[in-house]
Amino acid sequence: MDETTPEPQPSRIGYRQGFRDGLIEADRQAQQDSKRDEAQDREGKDGEDKKQDGEKGEEKKNGDEKDDGKPPLYKRPVFVAVALLVVLALIVAAIVFWRHSSHRETTDDAFVDGTTSQVASQTSGRVVKLYVVDNQHVNAGDSLLDIDSRDNEAKVAQARSQYATSEGQYEEAQAQVGVRRANVGEAEANVRQAEADLTKAAQDLARYRDVNPDAVARQQVGAAVSSERSARAKRDAMRTTAQSARAHVEAALAMVRSNKAQVAAAKANLDAATLQNSYNRVVAPISGRVSRRTVKTGNVINTGQALMALVSDTLWVTANYKETQLTRMKPGQSVEVVVDAFPEVKFRGHVDSIQRATGAYFSMLPAENATGNYVKVVQRVPVKIVFDDDRLKDYAIGPGMSVTPDVTLP
Repeated sequence: MDETTPEPQPSRIGYRQGFRDGLIEADRQAQQDSKRDEAQDREGKDGEDKKQDGEKGEEKKNGDEKDDGKPPLYKRPVFVAVALLVVLALIVAAIVFWRHSSHRETTDDAFVDGTTSQVASQTSGRVVKLYVVDNQHVNAGDSLLDIDSRDNEAKVAQARSQYATSEGQYEEAQAQVGVRRANVGEAEANVRQAEADLTKAAQDLARYRDVNPDAVARQQVGAAVSSERSARAKRDAMRTTAQSARAHVEAALAMVRSNKAQVAAAKANLDAATLQNSYNRVVAPISGRVSRRTVKTGNVINTGQALMALVSDTLWVTANYKETQLTRMKPGQSVEVVVDAFPEVKFRGHVDSIQRATGAYFSMLPAENATGNYVKVVQRVPVKIVFDDDRLKDYAIGPGMSVTPDVTLP
């Protein structure tokens, strides 16, 4: 060592030595940790392999015990035969289903339809009695409610009085006709008597005129002339009287006709009042069930006011089939109908008629196919299907309910 190079201080030499010792110790500790981790990994892997080997051995043992020297299940003849039978049955079922579906047409766009009658009042008044409740079944002619009838009964009594008065006047006019005709007979008899007197007076006057004037007194001739003139005047007067009597008969007949017309008018008024009075009891126009009842006892109702609706017992199905499904469909073909509310029940029916126009043709806004681009859409046509099943009344089925009809085709 050169004499000019300074010697390191003892404290610095110790610091360097300690730093090197710490690094060496850290490397040694890291190597030990790495060896320990590798040893643990090997032990875990060996244990897992042993466990898997044990499980495989156990499964093999169990398999050997289960097979008991027999072939697998899928290689056994019985299993193969059963599988073939199942496949054959599925094929047959598919063929039967295809043949069945090819002779039937069905749709889910179908609903129960029927007649609904809106019951309204034909007179005004207060409801004094109600005979029905909601959903009650009634027959045609059954009473539904009563309206206070006192006003209409008073009108009936007044009309009946007028009718009786007009009938009395008619009978009186007929009696007057008889009197007038009797007067005509009397007047005609007087005319005949006057004509006879006139004839006698004329004959007397003629005799006096045929005799020589010197043989007859002038006074007798004058008397004969006066008698003839008086008889003629009397005859003319009787004729006038008879003509007047005939005119009176015509007047009496005209009065009879007038009174007869008055009787007819009074009778019509009486019938109208009686009919109006009959409206105080509202009856069922059809047989069906009460629905949408809005009237209650004590309500004051007006003429024409809706009171309730009656759903008819006569029901049918309106099925909207695609136009491509109507190729072989005809009226009279049998139909099997399933109502969604009772899916386990199948009702019998038949095709009644097929509408001669699509549903879209009657829509409020029909398609304008002559303008713009055209896209062909399969249209639907309503088909009316009538029920042939008497069991329909045993189920709560009404208009608007969804059904699925199945039409049998040839």
